[in-house]
Amino acid sequence: MKLTDLKSQAAIVTGAASGLGAETARALARAGAKVAILDLNLDQAKAVAEEIGGVAIPCDVTDAASAESAVAMAREKHGAARVLVNCAGIAPGKRIVGRDGPMPLADFTKVIQVNLIGTFNLMRLAAADMSKLEPFGDERGVIVSTASVSAYEGQIGQAAYAASKGGVASMTLPAARELAQFGIRVMAIAPGVMRTPMMAGMTEEIQRSLDASVPFPKRMGHPAEYAALVLHIIENGYLNGEVIRLDGALRMQPR
Repeated sequence: MKLTDLKSQAAIVTGAASGLGAETARALARAGAKVAILDLNLDQAKAVAEEIGGVAIPCDVTDAASAESAVAMAREKHGAARVLVNCAGIAPGKRIVGRDGPMPLADFTKVIQVNLIGTFNLMRLAAADMSKLEPFGDERGVIVSTASVSAYEGQIGQAAYAASKGGVASMTLPAARELAQFGIRVMAIAPGVMRTPMMAGMTEEIQRSLDASVPFPKRMGHPAEYAALVLHIIENGYLNGEVIRLDGALRMQPR
């Protein structure tokens, strides 16, 4: 799908109130798309929506009814989306067995619900809408999800996070195979350490350590680089069923 095809077409970005999602929403809007910003933080979502001329919609990606309502509101405002970018996620760190004993099962479950089930939840709804659209050339839509290098090299304290992102990575190929019949491509990006607001809030010492851990360039990635890769995936019609690492050749150490 050429980026020029995005002009006046609808896109949905989850977790778009800040970080990777917000920057992706901005990039899509600059390409001419009508962007729906789905997030639990409605105030921040509204700020981004006002900036780019999009619409902010409250959405709990873990809840079927909330997601269905959000997608319906986006459809009513902009039409069925040709692009879905799943950026909603959480990254708490907790050991399987810590000082207070075993990790509460609810903590593990929450990470899986947000990062993996939330991604599938929006994928299924957006794909259903895309399947009914008239094709652009030979495709109807593109879905890009967010995995992580932790899917491959999860660190100590990341069992839940790595499992959730590993699920996103593993889901990409079978989803692409299944949705191929509708002309829908499915991709994922596995970012390394990115300079999101969460990372920017860490101490200078920690930030310098993270920068130094990346072989080249020796810095954290920028959200704009993630957004640029999303746009390339949309434009490159032969990319399908793959997880692309965006990490400066980083390989995570145990801790």
